[in-house]
Amino acid sequence: MKAWLERRQTVFGLAAALAGCAAAPAHAGAARALAPGVYWVAGSGGEADPANLGRTGNIGFVVGRDGVVLIDTGTSYAHGRALLEAVAEVTDRPVQLAIVTHTQPEFLFGGSAFRERAIPVAMHRRTAGLMASRCETCLRRLRESVGEAPFAGTAMYAPDRVFDSAHRVDLAGRTLRVLYFGVSSGPGDVAVFDETSGVLFAGGLLEAGRVPDIQDGDLEGWKAALRELRTLPLSRIVPAHGPVSPPALIDSVAGYLARLESRTRSFVESGGSLLDVADATDLPEYAGWDQYATVHRRNAAVAFLRFERELLFK
Repeated sequence: MKAWLERRQTVFGLAAALAGCAAAPAHAGAARALAPGVYWVAGSGGEADPANLGRTGNIGFVVGRDGVVLIDTGTSYAHGRALLEAVAEVTDRPVQLAIVTHTQPEFLFGGSAFRERAIPVAMHRRTAGLMASRCETCLRRLRESVGEAPFAGTAMYAPDRVFDSAHRVDLAGRTLRVLYFGVSSGPGDVAVFDETSGVLFAGGLLEAGRVPDIQDGDLEGWKAALRELRTLPLSRIVPAHGPVSPPALIDSVAGYLARLESRTRSFVESGGSLLDVADATDLPEYAGWDQYATVHRRNAAVAFLRFERELLFK
């Protein structure tokens, strides 16, 4: 038992070091129409660096009769301002709300620009708690990897609104559904579904061509959430990272999670060692996905420890 705990502490220390903070693009870019009133601003993908300014994640917004709702706020104060400018190029209707879907830093640190303009920022209570507990460190690492200048004016903040469950947001004639399925890809991760167009802003629940990170997730809860997403009348999906995709993206992510779980469980049950798990659970069919070399290896270590503990205490 002592040896197991020591290995557990070691790997989570390694996981934290590898995780750092996620990435983002060089400028906000132009908003692209997905459907009438529905837009996205593409992230760059990859790791945060001086070239992309840490703006790797996809951002969305929906325009209703009386106003606009942003889905996620960007990676910095400057990014948040650029996103608001992108909205202004599309409509003169006021931004009424920003919803943060999950705690990866490229989706939340732009909130300071929204709050400066008295635009409320909302997130799940668990997301707010996770942000408060660790995102000061994330912000510091972003400054180190991207540079100080792009993060001028960027600061930690508390959300203006927190919620605990799924709910609807009325945009005067247009309804957004904020979907929460319990702990899934993260403790408070949500998705936002526009009922009019069928467009889903998936947040951390779905990635396109990028390895999903299980570090904060619960695999059973995540799989259940994906089953729920399949029941929706989806037209297109905006993932956290990667291109806008058809509903089949759900099966792609579910397939990776299933393969990771199957390979890792088999390795644990065969008496394999944590030191060998990353190589033993290599999944060449996903090797072309963004972050495979780092996030998949960390996923394998995290899954190994979870399944080993499950086997130990069964």
